[in-house]
Amino acid sequence: QVQVVESGGGLVQPGGSLRLSCAASGMLSRFYAMGWYRQAPGKQRELVARISSGGVTNYADSVKGRFTISRDNAENTVYLQMNSLKPEDTAVYYCNANLPSGSKWGQGTQVTVSS
Repeated sequence: QVQVVESGGGLVQPGGSLRLSCAASGMLSRFYAMGWYRQAPGKQRELVARISSGGVTNYADSVKGRFTISRDNAENTVYLQMNSLKPEDTAVYYCNANLPSGSKWGQGTQVTVSS
């Protein structure tokens, strides 16, 4: 059974950093596009960053220069390094695998940026 499981969220002060992890099982993540999305209270889920099977990355304008998506094929894991965090980055962050059978979502991990 295909699963993606997020971890690494937490409470951080503005200007701080966090690294989120998305561990995949039941699939080899390197063959698929993987993405990080987020949803803040009262807002729609939005794409934060995406990495293709070939390693091409895309970012939302709001996180360019601050966030970096990467993948470790040996660990079957995708990461989101988040630096210079702002209060507006507060949200539940979700990992997504774009599979031929459809999207697979994780359960999400909460990121709170507050002093």
